[in-house]
Amino acid sequence: MTPAPRKPPVGDRQDKGQDVQAMFASIAPRYDLLNRVLSLGIDRLWRREAAAEALAHSPRTLLDMATGTADFAIELATRAPGLKLTASDFVPEMLDIGRQKAGARHLDIKFEEGDALHLPYPDASFDAVTCAFGFRNFADYAAGLSEMWRVLTPGGRAVILEFPPPAQGLFGSLFRFYFRQILPRIGALVSGNADAYTYLPESVLAFPDPERLAQLMRATGFRTRYKLLTFGIAAIHVGDKR
Repeated sequence: MTPAPRKPPVGDRQDKGQDVQAMFASIAPRYDLLNRVLSLGIDRLWRREAAAEALAHSPRTLLDMATGTADFAIELATRAPGLKLTASDFVPEMLDIGRQKAGARHLDIKFEEGDALHLPYPDASFDAVTCAFGFRNFADYAAGLSEMWRVLTPGGRAVILEFPPPAQGLFGSLFRFYFRQILPRIGALVSGNADAYTYLPESVLAFPDPERLAQLMRATGFRTRYKLLTFGIAAIHVGDKR
């Protein structure tokens, strides 16, 4: 029997790349189902809003980093049929599922294996770069933003859709309880990997709050703004390369 992958550490500047890779490979077959169950389907609405931001300037080329099973890439390709879209991830098992989903919809998406911290593309290769629910898994947030900046054309746009730490107050307290006590149990039941869905809430709680992430984007050079979604459960960060 293959041993279960180790639960990755959380937060910035952690040596977690291989553990993250192994963890997502292990849950790839159930990943989409769990997303729908755990978000009550609201994640689809979040992706639509983030896609509208990414496509606002009619990019010709777009890179979707940490694409996973390509839900966000599929949303983008559906909205912009003429877009030259590349979907990149460093977990082959997730990419395989994404390819199957895109193929079933006859969508033209180029899937490539790649590390978001060391993208295999020349400078100024894409008019837009996106990352939906993968950025908090990066081992180094500043390095990830630097790569986004590097591969963007001047005037290009980066869009990050992510879970910020729950805010203070009643709703935040309720969501923290759900995240810590209920979500891991559901995730373990459906996926068979309890550690993966313990890692999820821990990685969110360790993630920078929206203003801190905006500061990191400004430090990279982006002109940036962000919007909270569904009482702050999710957030869209938009960064334009000046």
